[in-house]
Amino acid sequence: MKATLTLCLASSNVGKLNEYQRMLADLPIKLVGAAALGLPTPAEEAATFVENALAKARAACTASGLPSLAEDAGLCVPALGMQPGLHSARFAAGSDENRVHHLLERMQDVPDGQRHAFFYCAVVLMRNAQDPMPCLAQGRWLGHILESPRGRGGFGYDPVFCGQGCGQRSAAELSAAEKDRLSHRGRAIRQLRRLMPHVMRQDLA
Repeated sequence: MKATLTLCLASSNVGKLNEYQRMLADLPIKLVGAAALGLPTPAEEAATFVENALAKARAACTASGLPSLAEDAGLCVPALGMQPGLHSARFAAGSDENRVHHLLERMQDVPDGQRHAFFYCAVVLMRNAQDPMPCLAQGRWLGHILESPRGRGGFGYDPVFCGQGCGQRSAAELSAAEKDRLSHRGRAIRQLRRLMPHVMRQDLA
């Protein structure tokens, strides 16, 4: 790979930026978040996670002039018709705590055996806004929804999600290294890392 390459991460979510920086720290990449660049937040109007990620990556390339990474991720609960899904960040107004509370309210009558859920993440790397061959990686983390929040780590729905590999803990009770190893985002980023050497040789810089 070439010397340090600056990539825009098309997200203003500090938790996501921290996870990406951690999992890509050994690569010759400088990752800059959308907030630091003053980029606008694009609308998420597509019908799929992949299409939303593509739209966000393209918008970030256009606005920043930099190669860009973007993701769309969400929590899918079969008992709620796959909600919150694409609307995970907008499932309820206000903070992460508000959205967690709303989720638990919606699931208060769902029995233990039907509280299955999974996190899904689609990550896109685009070299420029006209990139005809964007790099796509995906990850999924199976688990279930707890009856009450646990832990202070992570962000989003982590306090009420117990995923495979967590034992009896929530995702918010995992160490950063454990979450990186187990999570949907960690799986997608590891897949992306396997593709990046080839992609970055294609005049990415």
